[in-house]
Amino acid sequence: MRRKANLLLFAVAIIWGTAFVAQGIAGQYHVAYLFNGLSFMIAGLILLPLVPSRIKISSDQWKWMIVAGLLLFAATALQQVGIFYTQVANAGFLTSLYVVFAPILLWIFFRQRPHKLDLIAVALSIIGAFLLSSPGKFELQKGDALEILGALFWALHFVVLGRYASKFDSISFAAGHFLITGVLNFAVGLGVEDLSILRAPPLIGAITYRATLSIGVGYTLQVWGQKYTPTTDAALILGLEAVFAAIAGWLALGQSLVPLQVSGCAIILFAALLSQAKPESAHSP
Repeated sequence: MRRKANLLLFAVAIIWGTAFVAQGIAGQYHVAYLFNGLSFMIAGLILLPLVPSRIKISSDQWKWMIVAGLLLFAATALQQVGIFYTQVANAGFLTSLYVVFAPILLWIFFRQRPHKLDLIAVALSIIGAFLLSSPGKFELQKGDALEILGALFWALHFVVLGRYASKFDSISFAAGHFLITGVLNFAVGLGVEDLSILRAPPLIGAITYRATLSIGVGYTLQVWGQKYTPTTDAALILGLEAVFAAIAGWLALGQSLVPLQVSGCAIILFAALLSQAKPESAHSP
């Protein structure tokens, strides 16, 4: 079962990486909250009929769906607004910092002490993020700063799924916190964005792709996969979305990186791998 979960999580990494193209299209239209809102609400509604009729949602599940939904709202909002000001490859690699943030959060909230390799990985990821964000300049670009902050919320969301969502039915939990995320995003979007922009055909296509594959399929498989794969192992596999985001941004959007930025990507990827290169006994449950 664990091998099957690992393979499914690898498929999720591919889906999420290519989904950055859809998010890049939305970024070109400078729409974030409405784009996120519709995408997550559609995904949640698609999943609702698949929730087993025998499932009764307990108050404990409601509590963790709300927590997960709030964290996912913050993560997606920061990520999508950040794409306004940075490239898809940057967004993908900086978002992957949640791979090294997660062990630190497990230490802070659950007293699960990080391995020394995790601490080295954090230091390397900071160096890599700096090179990726502003090669040759001592400044952090606005979009990249938002992506890094978003990565912290992705890590929190990841930890919550790993520690609590595994206790509940995967589909009902996924659908519930997708709808919460979608409603929050859409409500904010109605106040700060133009609803009519959603008529643009490229945006309709981007929303459809993200709602069905990236969210409906990808996040649901994530919830299921984290039931059978240790949290840090799952983080490693899903962190590979950064590689697929860079490839997809190059192929579909014609975006490229200068050599120093490529080195930053390599350092971040190495940091993610390093954080997982621990004895089996040192991995989180």
